[in-house]
Amino acid sequence: MKNILAVILGGGQGTRLYPLTKFRAKPAVPIGGKFRLIDIPISNCLHWGVRKIFVLTQFNTASLHRHITNTYKFDGFSKGFCQILAAQQTIENKKWYQGTADAVRQNIHFIKNQDVDFVVILSGDQLYRINLLEFCDFHRNSWADITIASKPIPRNQASSFGILKIDENKKIIDFVEKPLDNNVLDGMFTPAEYFGENIRENFLASMGIYVFNKDVLVSLLEENDKADFGKQIIPDTIRRCRVHSYIFNDYWEDIGTIKSFFEANLDFASPVPKFNFYDEDVPIFTHARFLPGSKIKDCQIDHALISEGSILEGSKISHAVVGIRSIVREGAMLERVIMMGADFYSDKKNSFAKSIGIGHNCFIRNAIIDKNVNIGNNVVIDYKGNERDVQCDEYCIVDGIVVIPKNGSIPDNTRIE
Repeated sequence: MKNILAVILGGGQGTRLYPLTKFRAKPAVPIGGKFRLIDIPISNCLHWGVRKIFVLTQFNTASLHRHITNTYKFDGFSKGFCQILAAQQTIENKKWYQGTADAVRQNIHFIKNQDVDFVVILSGDQLYRINLLEFCDFHRNSWADITIASKPIPRNQASSFGILKIDENKKIIDFVEKPLDNNVLDGMFTPAEYFGENIRENFLASMGIYVFNKDVLVSLLEENDKADFGKQIIPDTIRRCRVHSYIFNDYWEDIGTIKSFFEANLDFASPVPKFNFYDEDVPIFTHARFLPGSKIKDCQIDHALISEGSILEGSKISHAVVGIRSIVREGAMLERVIMMGADFYSDKKNSFAKSIGIGHNCFIRNAIIDKNVNIGNNVVIDYKGNERDVQCDEYCIVDGIVVIPKNGSIPDNTRIE
């Protein structure tokens, strides 16, 4: 695995995750109470011995850079690194990243200077655990130029993904990006026995995770100016290179929308979540904060994940994720709520910080409360309106879910119904 370089793509503007991406990049969005999305791919690399990691960033990068710099520090003997490559203008190129392939192309000289034979491309905004050792061994043993990780999906989901068609040797023979035409989709049908597992689905979705031979990657990107791997580079390549598919049949979620983010986070509080943070063999790493344990007084808590450093008093919490340093005051009721917590308990420079958290006698349902939010007393958030998307100064409604942006404040007695 010392012969492998990982390149993690930081993603675009994250417009579908707005307002969570108002002040931060997509990979910096908090998940699971105490983690950030970027912790997922970096942890995957570290578990399987990949110690050379580039993270390509572009939009709202300050908090992402700070998190990576404070969290992933390697010793001087491993020759490993987790280095941020931010988009920048140069004498040769004054454009920002135009797509996934263009982002890698603009940093190709850093990749060429690494003494490796293989480059694995990972997404910074997906939720998954993948055995990179097995993935890269499959690539080597197939004598492939490119290997794409893919997941079997049912037909009714195929129009949302790039769909691969493989032969019995798992060589990709066709690729269509988000096929809408039923005739086209019929042509992408792959017999389930080709997957090599007991799987009923007959369509393979690209996960946007790739292994390239380094020389192939450099050649492909230097010989053209196409911007995207999935839409352009891969479809053009399958007829002239050996492109294989690695079948991944475990949990994988593309956290691309507010709804998918909301549902994925709520699942963390399930008795048996689809994505398990409690796996001792492959834990997810994050910044060590050294917070005290949570204090809970006279509360009713059911199906909830409570992060460290929280203070809960006389409240009812069900089907919720409560982030670090969260404060929930007496009489509050939270149901189906993602509460991201706070960066501090109090800050003398910001008078509002004294009231950070949930006030007395609030009722909140189906909501995402970002960091450092002040919700006053007697507030009701339980939206049942017909408008699925609403933009206000104090809050947004996306897919029927109320989102309170970072550092926001909701006055006493406000009702969002």
